[in-house]
Amino acid sequence: MIVKTSRRITGILLFTLIAGCSQTDKSADLGASSGQGQQQAATQQSAVIQGACPQVYLREGTAIHRAYAKGAKDDPSKVLYQATLAATTRQCVQTENSLKVTVMAQGRIAAGPAGSAGTVTLPIRVAASDGENTLYSNLAKFSVTIPPEGTAQYVFTDANVVIPGGAGSYAKIYVGFDEGPYNTK
Repeated sequence: MIVKTSRRITGILLFTLIAGCSQTDKSADLGASSGQGQQQAATQQSAVIQGACPQVYLREGTAIHRAYAKGAKDDPSKVLYQATLAATTRQCVQTENSLKVTVMAQGRIAAGPAGSAGTVTLPIRVAASDGENTLYSNLAKFSVTIPPEGTAQYVFTDANVVIPGGAGSYAKIYVGFDEGPYNTK
């Protein structure tokens, strides 16, 4: 009896997690001025098949960012801070022509031997590609505060990743630190 109940609860939680990860938004004019139109709009929203919501990957070599004191490079005693990215997730909303993806990455920041508490700016890039084609690229200036304790966790979010609707199952999304120029494509 306990095993059956436990399996049911696990199944419900799993279904809720999958359904909450993605949704569809077909917000065409469905007569939203009437209550019936609003009901129709609500019933036409359904979960996107998980395979159509592109996976988010940490690009190799870009999950760690270190800042050094002026004039020092690769000297462990001169590290101001070190930031890392560890876990990623995403949520997709499909419209008739595109797939809007909210990308999130969890990270950690720690003051180094030459560092102290304060606010720092991390260069985090989110890019979506379909093979050789770049579908989206944005390099964000993300502010994080290092507390007096010296370490903190943070969550980076880019809610504006929009890719063509048909690219979802073939596209890959990458997140990582990038010290290149700040630009948006």
